[in-house]
Amino acid sequence: MIRTVIVEDESLARDKLRRLLARASDVELVGEAATAEEAIAIVQELRPDLLFLDIRLDDRSGFEVLEALGRDRTSGPLVVFATAYDAHAVRAFEARALDYLLKPFDERRFDEALSRARERLTRLEGSPDLRGLLEELRERQAALERHLASHAGGYSDRVLVRDGAEMRLVALREVDWVSAADNYVELHVQSAKHLLRETLARFEQRVEPHGFLRIHRGVLVNLERVRSLRPTASGDLEAVLVDGTTLPISRSHRGRIAALLGGDRPL
Repeated sequence: MIRTVIVEDESLARDKLRRLLARASDVELVGEAATAEEAIAIVQELRPDLLFLDIRLDDRSGFEVLEALGRDRTSGPLVVFATAYDAHAVRAFEARALDYLLKPFDERRFDEALSRARERLTRLEGSPDLRGLLEELRERQAALERHLASHAGGYSDRVLVRDGAEMRLVALREVDWVSAADNYVELHVQSAKHLLRETLARFEQRVEPHGFLRIHRGVLVNLERVRSLRPTASGDLEAVLVDGTTLPISRSHRGRIAALLGGDRPL
């Protein structure tokens, strides 16, 4: 059973979470709290597996609850934030939240968060001393990008990348070009490179509305970063970026990029 605690200062919101959890046969609701102080005491006493946590409570914030509990990567419950405020999404995932439910959320979205909790707990039970930090990072990245996309007309204009031990948001307008690397894509941002676990085809769907165009089987380019198009000695065409980088344009993609850029860019 997934031992679960709800921390929510609004009674109607608590009722909704309670009702949604009651549909799951593998979930046991072991406690509820309406204030931060109650939440800290209940979690310390009951040591639940999963915590549904509001960010804005009457006395303190949900982030302060986690700080008081001293939660880190190797202890404490999994946390799903449930809040009416989307401004805290980035901080929530920096706090290693499993998911971020923006009110009002529906049953499908709730079930998605609960399913991720099941999967994570199953992994942890099978490997109690190994928290799967890389997998956690991937889940947090995917969850935050889903959140960003859902509040940007279906497309996010930022992407979450790993930068050493940290995660940071990179604006798509800063990305010069993207290359395929098996089931990964490599983002070229000035002199830096960032690797994401995603196919180029899927990434293309996400970024095409932001001015990215496929110019080769394994290359996407940010059209705003293209300075000119020029023929090569072999009769092919290449794109010259503002930083001087040259990228080959395959014959099958030549017509589209020339049509988009040829009118006001030198050829």
